[in-house]
Amino acid sequence: MAKGKNVLTTGDVARICHVAPRTVSKWFDNGQLKGYRIPGSKDRRIPLSELIRFMKVHNMPTAELAVGKIRVLIADSNEQTASALAGVLKGKADYEVQTAQSSFETGTIVRTFTPHVLLVSFLANGIDAMGVCKGIRDNEDLRTIKIIALINDLSDSEAAALLSKGFDGYVPYSAEPTEVIKRIEEAIAIIY
Repeated sequence: MAKGKNVLTTGDVARICHVAPRTVSKWFDNGQLKGYRIPGSKDRRIPLSELIRFMKVHNMPTAELAVGKIRVLIADSNEQTASALAGVLKGKADYEVQTAQSSFETGTIVRTFTPHVLLVSFLANGIDAMGVCKGIRDNEDLRTIKIIALINDLSDSEAAALLSKGFDGYVPYSAEPTEVIKRIEEAIAIIY
């Protein structure tokens, strides 16, 4: 499987799971395997994170998934904070991590690095977190990227509003590194 391929066809999934493509279609159609259909077509697409979740739930071997490391992009104008968090994520979770200090740089890196997860700061100067989220959600090729907001305390209604705008979760700036890693893994549905 090619590096950076976040979305798979039913044929890709069939080869990985050693089943017929029709079996994958049945899993998709009965809701066991989540994904989406290409507009104007009957073709199905399954996000890699969903396939990993499905395989772990059904005790299927994931060795053939040549997924490599989980890729995380940190968008924060505070270079020291971003670098410190990147160091922790590389060291404690063995993630592949890059940082961006502006909305433009974030957009550029998203296309070349193809992160599984984007951590985007709401306190950053020069980064429009809502605009970045909308840009990713509006692009079919990027929709599988999980977006987690780095934000201060939220009320329940503010958290619900954030999730309704396309974010997959949030984590406070003051969170311990293990909490950040936990939120990343929850977002990409890795089950241990």
